[in-house]
Amino acid sequence: MKRIMRTLLALTAGVTVLAGAGQAQTPDYPNKPIRMVVTFPPGGSTDVVVRMLVPRLNEKLGQQVVVDNRPGAGGNIGLTAVARAPADGYTLGVGAAGGLSANVSLYAQMPFDPVRDFRPVTMLAAIPFVLIGHPSVAARNQRELITLAKATPGKLSIGHGGNGTAMHLSAQLFGQMSGAQFVEVPYRGSGPAALDVLAGQIPLAIVDLPSALQHIKAGKLVAYAVTSPQRLPMLPDVPTVSESGLTGYDSTGWFGVVAPAGTPAPVITRLNAEITAALNDSEIKASMRNLGVEPAPGTAAEFEAYIKSETVKWAKVIKTSGTKID
Repeated sequence: MKRIMRTLLALTAGVTVLAGAGQAQTPDYPNKPIRMVVTFPPGGSTDVVVRMLVPRLNEKLGQQVVVDNRPGAGGNIGLTAVARAPADGYTLGVGAAGGLSANVSLYAQMPFDPVRDFRPVTMLAAIPFVLIGHPSVAARNQRELITLAKATPGKLSIGHGGNGTAMHLSAQLFGQMSGAQFVEVPYRGSGPAALDVLAGQIPLAIVDLPSALQHIKAGKLVAYAVTSPQRLPMLPDVPTVSESGLTGYDSTGWFGVVAPAGTPAPVITRLNAEITAALNDSEIKASMRNLGVEPAPGTAAEFEAYIKSETVKWAKVIKTSGTKID
């Protein structure tokens, strides 16, 4: 009889463990639509990537993922809405390097704390930048460009995608490491900056690849270097900034998904699994790469560590430059 009781107790304990495991997977999540707050306007690289993922997520999650574009203030507007939302997995945010790592050093006052107020889910993608110039600039490679800039300090203008953006910080890092003085010109995104270089209104710019790739291939823009650590498959003949003389230079744009702090771990795990599976889909990968964006799925812990490392990195650049945004 004692043996039977011990067996029954063991079986009961096993059932309890299994039940607990089932509850840990939150079988009722999601049971209503999920709002995905994108901190960029419709039509940009980030928005396009998210919308690529939505049909797959709708299918796998069994609920509609609704994209809510909330651009402005370097990502602060959209991310504030996410930070203040209920921590139940039904409001997510797509933030980038600015909002999730650099803004804490750029803005005197922040409406949220990127570390305290969010739980990272996964990085979505990396967006390499390219240093471009108008063909009239009297330099055909990065070394010549730096020599020209040093010979004419404060004369060469360099455009970027807006104050506080990763492109802005990339331009500052380039100036700091090269020792050359450029006049920084902010634009409302990569597209307008690239178009002004194309038109000869400004000699140089650091922009994302999608806004310049076709013009580079057509020979209408000079590509001096890419800002990523490795050369890009789309521009195999264009060297990196690092290999062109500024050893160690690395500035890649990125964006990923975060949830409000306090979101249950099983919900984060489920979201991470479905989003990374979508990013690993061969068709989605190909579509993203055609856009000039590199899929970058990973664990929530990896994304959290990356955000922290980027925050430290850009804090040093911003402190050196003295840049502040009110």
